[in-house]
Amino acid sequence: MPFTLTGLCEFREEIRKSRFITLAAPIASAQDAQAFIDQHSDLNASHNCWAWKLADQYRSNDDGEPGGTAGRPILAAIEAQAFDQVVVLVIRWYGGIQLGTGGLARAYGGGANKCLQSAERVELISRVPLSCACSFSELALVKLRVAELGGLVVEETFTSNGVELQLALGDTQIDTLQTQLADLSRGRILLHR
Repeated sequence: MPFTLTGLCEFREEIRKSRFITLAAPIASAQDAQAFIDQHSDLNASHNCWAWKLADQYRSNDDGEPGGTAGRPILAAIEAQAFDQVVVLVIRWYGGIQLGTGGLARAYGGGANKCLQSAERVELISRVPLSCACSFSELALVKLRVAELGGLVVEETFTSNGVELQLALGDTQIDTLQTQLADLSRGRILLHR
């Protein structure tokens, strides 16, 4: 099951006088990933190496380090821990001691691994779009039931008769919600795919 991060996380370490800061964050698009990289990269650092994964899309960059020693190990760390919708940036300040290609791969991949291991994660759930209508007095309870089942209220439209809701809910939770809404409204509230 894929996971994403709940927010920004950071890991710092020093390896043979080189300083490494690893930053990771959740993303919703390739533009989010690039914006994060642009915002957090340190132009005074020796290297700003990164990788991101978003469903089937992924990118990585070695930023001047020998090919395959930074971006790929970072991406491998993301995939090894079953993360998706995540960007990881590792900033390095060179300390004067060469690490070699194996040492660089271990430093970049290890920093990304440690950062992601210590981060708060949340399971990614694929949700099905649904709609329903309820009265004004039932709205708070409907929203509560949807939230309890890990669903989202995507849109609310207020009408003269009540509220029309666009929902997103995990496929396995639909029957449970339908039963709860029927109990709540004496069978009036129906879910539509």
